[in-house]
Amino acid sequence: MTAAAATSNAAFTAEDQRLADQVRKSLGADNVVETILKTDERVIARVTDGIYRQPGSALRELISNAYDADATEVRVRTDAPAFSRISVEDNGHGMTPEALSHLIHHIGGSAKRSGFGGKLGVTAEDDPLCSPAGRRLIGKIGIGLFSVSQLTRSFQIITKVKGDDFRTVATVVLRQYSEIETTGGGGEDKLFESGRVNIWREHALDNETHGTTIVLTGIRPQARDTLRSKEIWSVVEENERQEETERRDDIRPPKYHIGRIDKDQPDHLKPLGEYEDVDNLPWEPEDLPEVAFQKLVDAVWGEVNAKNPNPRLEEIFDYYLRMVWQLSLSIPAQAVDGNLFDLSMAEHCNLFKLSNKRRTAPEPIELRAGESMRDKLDLEADASAGMPFDVYFDGLRLRRPLKYVGLPTTQHALKRPLVFVGKCDERFSKVPVELSGGPLRFEAYLFWNPKIAPTEHRGSLIRIHGASGTLFDPTFMRYMISEQTRLSQITCEIFVQEGLDSALNIDRESFNFAHPHSVFITKWLHNALRQLASTQKRLASEIRNRSREQERASSVGDIRQIVEDTWRSETDDVAAAPPDVAFTDQFALETATRDSAETYVFPKRVVASAEVAQRNRQAQELLEEKMKGIAQILIGFGVFENLSQPKQERLLAAIFKVISEESH
Repeated sequence: MTAAAATSNAAFTAEDQRLADQVRKSLGADNVVETILKTDERVIARVTDGIYRQPGSALRELISNAYDADATEVRVRTDAPAFSRISVEDNGHGMTPEALSHLIHHIGGSAKRSGFGGKLGVTAEDDPLCSPAGRRLIGKIGIGLFSVSQLTRSFQIITKVKGDDFRTVATVVLRQYSEIETTGGGGEDKLFESGRVNIWREHALDNETHGTTIVLTGIRPQARDTLRSKEIWSVVEENERQEETERRDDIRPPKYHIGRIDKDQPDHLKPLGEYEDVDNLPWEPEDLPEVAFQKLVDAVWGEVNAKNPNPRLEEIFDYYLRMVWQLSLSIPAQAVDGNLFDLSMAEHCNLFKLSNKRRTAPEPIELRAGESMRDKLDLEADASAGMPFDVYFDGLRLRRPLKYVGLPTTQHALKRPLVFVGKCDERFSKVPVELSGGPLRFEAYLFWNPKIAPTEHRGSLIRIHGASGTLFDPTFMRYMISEQTRLSQITCEIFVQEGLDSALNIDRESFNFAHPHSVFITKWLHNALRQLASTQKRLASEIRNRSREQERASSVGDIRQIVEDTWRSETDDVAAAPPDVAFTDQFALETATRDSAETYVFPKRVVASAEVAQRNRQAQELLEEKMKGIAQILIGFGVFENLSQPKQERLLAAIFKVISEESH
């Protein structure tokens, strides 16, 4: 089900206002207002069963909510590896009692992107598609907060708006879908009870503070086991339990991990067998958050230089670190080395502008010193400027874990990465909106490099307004042409600035590929891949040809030096030079004279057998140079003096056959 299909945008009702008024009067935990959690549609009610694929998806949704609330800072704290408590704290606008009341009564009926969102303080007054500060909204249908059902059945909301002397506290207990009761009439007005809520107000120490904190306790056993990487450690522990006399399998824990809980001492971490360490992280506890995250990314790329040329996150990280990595990919933040469009890439890469037309080659991009691709091509997406958004996760400052410079060298002919940049603004002016899905505007890059790390970054990733719930798609939206080696060398990000969000499925982790916008982007991407492939092949061929030419020139120089040294040695004359030797066609042979002792002319057929005709031009020319050198050496030793010309030709032809066989 797509997000668009699930949206109901229920209006702010009188019941919502009554609840908000009660909340404003409920000062202190002794004056709790009790209410129920309601959903506007049966399909949205099932969110309490957990529609997301991984526990980390819940944290992603809470971070997205903070972004939509104009937060500039989000702090996620866990007690890893115990995972008995998780909190997500932001400094966004917070929620008024009215906004919280509407949220509780209308899960799936978001005030975002609605006409009354501005009155509740969740959208801009003049644009329901933007936050109050002007950010393009990530959320849409109002279920992000309740993604926590993936992690727990109960949680607490602590929220405050600027200028309010009180903060609002709500404790929520979710219900399974099978337990949900109908609270309204039949038809479209049907509401479903999804849980129970207690709400009260407390005095705030600072009138100017603002933001929302979500506290998760009583983490579900299944989610806790996943976060603790129980499946991985169970296999390791089973192997450790084998008797020493028995042969143990070579089962190793992930190279980097947060440790494991000791079953016999739940408050302690358990060492790894014969090792003293209880955890292994690529950063030090005293490292600054940005330094720690940089070390995490460098650790993955460091595997390329070691014994693991194709590092996979699932092999080198436990679940916790993989979750942190995936969260860093999902948020609207800049890349760890800076956004590609803003970097001065001319000194690091070969740059090309993609064409939106089929069967058209991309244009080389020439940048001045210090000029960025954003300046050159007037790009808007993935900009670092504007309101900051920093996400801290247990002491790490998250950035998109993508590197574009300082990459390991390889043996590939192309030593510099290739960057292909394109943009498209399609209005679909001749197609009805109900068929086209409306306007579509996006910018994209395809980054080719002989090595992409980790392997999970090989593919295409779509971002809508800077955020993504999906991972890299290694099929490049089902690109059917057999280019497996080349596709494994490409990272692609597509930044959608307008459109496509209606094709995003309810979990924000997949797309409806039949949607017109998905179809359009698929065709655009496949055309871009063809341009990349043809350009990469051409550049690689040119480099190989130049390399062969250089090798030939070097070989020719060496051959001539050998001939000159031999000639001078045999003639005992420092100023002496070997005579010229030429292989020419029949006409030139007939017209050439042998009067000059400095020129020997032989027919082309001597060095033009069928085998040579099958060789490339450079190889044939090098063989001819070798034959000239051999002929000059034979002349220097006086071998030709007593041989007739036919015998000279037969001798050279026999030698040519020998060296051409050796050259196969």
